[in-house]
Amino acid sequence: MKSPKFLISGGGTGGHIFPAIAIADEIKRRIPHAEFLFIGAQDKMEMEKVPQAGYKIEGLWISGLSRSSLLANLSFPIKLISSLIKAKKIIRTFKPDAAIGTGGFASGPALFTAVNAGVPIFLQEQNSFAGITNKKLAAKSKRIFVAYEGMDKFFPNNRICLTGNPVRKSLFTNKISQKEAKEKLGLNTEKLTILSIGGSLGSRTINNFWKQKANEVINLGAQILWQVGKSDFSSLDIENNFNNKEIHCTEFIKEMEIAYAAADIIVSRAGAIAISELCLAGKPTILIPFPFAADDHQTKNAEQLVKKEAAIKVNDRDVSQELLPKIENLINNQELRESLSLNIRKLAKPNATEEIVDQILTEINLDF
Repeated sequence: MKSPKFLISGGGTGGHIFPAIAIADEIKRRIPHAEFLFIGAQDKMEMEKVPQAGYKIEGLWISGLSRSSLLANLSFPIKLISSLIKAKKIIRTFKPDAAIGTGGFASGPALFTAVNAGVPIFLQEQNSFAGITNKKLAAKSKRIFVAYEGMDKFFPNNRICLTGNPVRKSLFTNKISQKEAKEKLGLNTEKLTILSIGGSLGSRTINNFWKQKANEVINLGAQILWQVGKSDFSSLDIENNFNNKEIHCTEFIKEMEIAYAAADIIVSRAGAIAISELCLAGKPTILIPFPFAADDHQTKNAEQLVKKEAAIKVNDRDVSQELLPKIENLINNQELRESLSLNIRKLAKPNATEEIVDQILTEINLDF
């Protein structure tokens, strides 16, 4: 029996890596004898995360163009040529039946080389504002899987498939009740819970807000489950400044499915995968877009939800003035919480990964 081979490239951030792994996992579930090879940027987090997920990866010497330093861009042409040469060698040796790109530095040379070798390519775009790599490759792709409406301003309309973003299955299978989730996390089951998440590294803006305003929020009758993140956790004087049984600080929440279940209100950054998870969690949400994301895509992601009355947005620069009143309004307005929850659930796409894999396998039409 022929073992189909899939080349997958995406990285630089978790927003590119985890969708790529989710797609590979679903293909592997359906075709256990399939072979996979990832291509990433050699100094980026995919070189660690992909092997942890059980897949082989090759690294390219590639990086993005710097927006702040022209000097830093002088080596870019050399890196690009080096990456194209290595990608060509990898593809000639591996001989993939299909190549899948989820964005990031390495997916450009990897998929460009693949399509020139006659390999069908597929793109997955997480954000409402398309990344430069996917825009460049769009005309040569078989299908482009997107999470937002209106993406025909970036891509050929006849190749777009509105599927949503692949997310971790474990987050939304075997859900537990809110009461049980609060008990597992040591929270007061009678109190409204605010979950604050700023990514694995954390959000300096959100963390500074809680440092200044956590006790005021507690006085409103709520409790806080605060994922501080790696960057700030070691410097946070929890014992002296947050010695309150209603403030639960942690560096990283491993069991996010329990945290989502426990939450009554969520405060979060607006990364594409975070938003896809939040839609599935279905809780009233305040989004604080990271203002320095490429092309300010987090703001554009958040605005898509605001238009549908599915979330509240607070700009990063306005957090110190606006976030506390927004939280207080949600705490005191059950009708608004229910409305936001209902509207954000309508945007959830729980079968995104399955639909993407359906399309890929149908398109390449191989006899497995």
